[in-house]
Amino acid sequence: MSPTGSHSNPPGADSPVPNSSAPLGINSAEAIGHVKTDASRDYPARVIFEHGLLPLETGSPDRVAFASADPHAPGLGALVHFLAQKPVDWTIAPAEEIAHQIKTHFGVGADTIQQMMGETQWQEMAEESAVNPEKEEEVAVIRFVNQIVQEAYRDRATDIHLEPMEKSLRIRYRIDGVLHQVPIPASLKRFESAITSRIKVMAGMDIAEKRLPQDGRIHFRINNDEIDVRVSTIPTAFGESVSLRLLNRDDAVIGLDRLGFSERDKALLRELIQKPHGIILLTGPTGCGKSTTLYSCLSEINSVEQRIVTIEDPIEYQLPGVNQIQVKPEIDFDFAMGLRHILRQDPDVIMVGEIRDRETADIAIRASLTGHLVFSTLHTNDASGAVTRLIDMGIEPFLVASSINAVIAQRLVRTICRECRHEATTSPRLSGEELEFLRRHGEPSPEPGQEIKFYTGKGCKACRGTGFVGRTAIHEILVMNDKLAPLVLERASPDALKRAAMERGMVTLREAGLLKAIAGITTVEEVLQASESQDD
Repeated sequence: MSPTGSHSNPPGADSPVPNSSAPLGINSAEAIGHVKTDASRDYPARVIFEHGLLPLETGSPDRVAFASADPHAPGLGALVHFLAQKPVDWTIAPAEEIAHQIKTHFGVGADTIQQMMGETQWQEMAEESAVNPEKEEEVAVIRFVNQIVQEAYRDRATDIHLEPMEKSLRIRYRIDGVLHQVPIPASLKRFESAITSRIKVMAGMDIAEKRLPQDGRIHFRINNDEIDVRVSTIPTAFGESVSLRLLNRDDAVIGLDRLGFSERDKALLRELIQKPHGIILLTGPTGCGKSTTLYSCLSEINSVEQRIVTIEDPIEYQLPGVNQIQVKPEIDFDFAMGLRHILRQDPDVIMVGEIRDRETADIAIRASLTGHLVFSTLHTNDASGAVTRLIDMGIEPFLVASSINAVIAQRLVRTICRECRHEATTSPRLSGEELEFLRRHGEPSPEPGQEIKFYTGKGCKACRGTGFVGRTAIHEILVMNDKLAPLVLERASPDALKRAAMERGMVTLREAGLLKAIAGITTVEEVLQASESQDD
C-alpha cells in the first residue's frame, strides 16, 4: 500500500475529509504493517467490504484510522464517524491493494458470514429492507458460494477444496498446480452444513445422503465466461469434503498453437492426426492437460467430412459437431461396451477417454486396424512406457507395433512471471549431456564457451509472490517407425525403446523442458520436478 496523503475528519463533520490535516505518521513502506488486527471485532465486515475501508492502527485510543481509495465518497465520512464515535484519520491508498488487505485480514466472504449470523443493524444503517431471518441466511449462503467460485476464477484456480476439520472449515484453491489456503472468517465452521447443502442443491445431488460419495455439475456465468463446475463430495470424519473442478468452456479448445509444442513437434503432430487410421496415445498423470490436448486435436480435424465419436468419463467440454458419449458404470455401460457400439456407428475418428483394461485396449487396437483413427490416454510415466504397458495388459506385440502411430507424453510446468523475471544467480546442476544438448539446440543458442543463462522469478504482487503466472506443457513424442517396431516385437524394455527413439530424433520431456528454461519461459527446477520420473 502506498499512501498518497493523510487527512483528519473531526467528530460530526459531514464532509469526510475537511481542509484540516492530521497525518497518521505512516510512510508508504510501513502502511501495510499497520492494519488493525482485531478490526473484525470492532467493525462490521459488510460495511468494510462494501465501502472499501481498511482499518489501521493509530497508537492512540482516542483516534481511529482508515485507508480508502476515495475518502471523499459521499456519505463515507458520516458513516465512519457513526461507526467509530471518535476522530478519524484518513490514508489514501490504491483500491486493489485495499481489497487485497481486506480479504487477507477479514477473510473471503466475511461480510456474508456476518449477514448469516444475523447482524441486521448494519443493514438498517445501509437502508435495506428487513427480511425473514431464515430467508436472509439462505440468501447469504447462496451469495457466499457464488463468492468463493468467483474469487477462485479471478485467481485462475482450477480447483476449490472445502475441507472440514474438527473445529474449523478449510478452503483451498489450486492455482498453477499448487494449493493455496484461502483466508476465511473463523465463524465459517458454523455454516459448514448449509454451505455444503447449497452446493449439492446446485449440482443436483441428494442433500439428505451424507454417507456416500456423490458427483454433480454446476453451470456458472462469470463476466460473460461460461464456467462448468464438476462437484465431488466424500464423507470424512468431521463432515463432507467438497471438491469443485472449474472448467472454462472457452479453454476447451485452445488450439495446437497454444499448447506449448515446439514448432518441430507441432508440425509432426499435425501430420500424425491427419492419418486415416492408427492409434495416438497421450500419457501423463491426472491434471497434466491430456484432455485439453485431445480436444484440440479433434477440433483441428473436425469437419463435415469426418464423423467423430467420443466416449468419455466424464464429458468435460462439449465440442460442436462431435458425438460425445458419457459412460455410466452404474448400469454397466463402460468404455469397452461403448466402444463396441461406436464401431457400428460408421465413425472415421474415435476418442476413448482412457484405456483402463485389456478389453478396451483390444477393441481400440482392432478399431485402428480396420480403418479408424483412434485417440486415447494411458497412465504411464513416459511415452515408451505406454508401449510396454499395452503388452503387459495382454495385447500381442505385433498388434501394438502395427497399430500405434505415436505416443505423446505430457507434463505441465509453471511459467515465470513476466513482471519479476530475472536471470538466475546460480547455475543448475545439469549433466554434461544436457548442457551439450542445450548448446546445440537452445534458442537463443549460446556461443562456444559462453555460460548458459537461466531465469527465475523474484516474486511480486502480480504473481502473489510465487514468481510464476500460468502454466505451459512440455512434450515428448515417440513415433512408431521401422527401428522401433522390431524392438516392440522382441518385447524390449522401455529404456531400450526410448534410446532407439532418441536416436531417431525424439526430444525427451526433460530436454523439451530445458529448452523452455533456456528461453526464459520456465525454471530448471520446475522442469526437473516435472520430469523426475525420467531420471536414468
